[in-house]
Amino acid sequence: MSRIKDITDYLDKICPPETAEEWDNPGLQTGKRDKKVTSAVVSLDVTSAAIKKCIDTGSNLLISHHPLIFGGINSVNEEDTNGRLLSLLIKNDITYYAVHTNLDVAHEYSNFVLARKLGAVPESVRAVEGVSYGAYYELPEAVTLREYMQTIREALNSTGTISINSADNTLRRVFVQGGAFEESHIPSVKESGADLVISGEIKHHVTVLLAHEGILSVIAGHNATERVFAENLKKVLEGQFPEVPFYYDEGYENML
Repeated sequence: MSRIKDITDYLDKICPPETAEEWDNPGLQTGKRDKKVTSAVVSLDVTSAAIKKCIDTGSNLLISHHPLIFGGINSVNEEDTNGRLLSLLIKNDITYYAVHTNLDVAHEYSNFVLARKLGAVPESVRAVEGVSYGAYYELPEAVTLREYMQTIREALNSTGTISINSADNTLRRVFVQGGAFEESHIPSVKESGADLVISGEIKHHVTVLLAHEGILSVIAGHNATERVFAENLKKVLEGQFPEVPFYYDEGYENML
């Protein structure tokens, strides 16, 4: 029977904690590793729904993309949302582990997966020099922005997409960055020859800067672009630990 440590050691192997951003806080956040794993839940965020999934399935391990704890905390106060969630984890003896920007930079487990989900020609998917996370790819043929926004919504099961650009524009070369797009990446993205940037969040002034560079942009939702990472991570862990039941927390329903 696998121990929690076996799973977290594997996560550290494919997503080394030292590759995370300095401001980030991946790794063990509650509980301990030296116990047998009953089953595990993988989620994008630590919500009461994700913890309820652990309780309902008898899982003693929760793995999320976004860490619950950033920096220091002053208290575990159950009148506070984070304090209440931490208390729920501890009271139910759930070990909680986060893989955040160290997963983002592990291209094969993050944005390369997202690129393929969005219809990339597989052999065209690659990292862009000068960009810590994200993926460049080409589509099989040129499409209009209108057509591709529909493809994005369907592929990500998203309720909507946003663009400041004319929907009649055509595109084929794409740069995708799950989560939030960083303005500092514009020069590298331009150098890659991308026609379009897709990200979960793009500040308005950044979409304008991209437009001035002749690059289209689509905002597809932070959750929609990154839950692909969590869904894929569940599949990866199932392949590595076939004896352990893994569950995916689908969203934000049934909050405790």
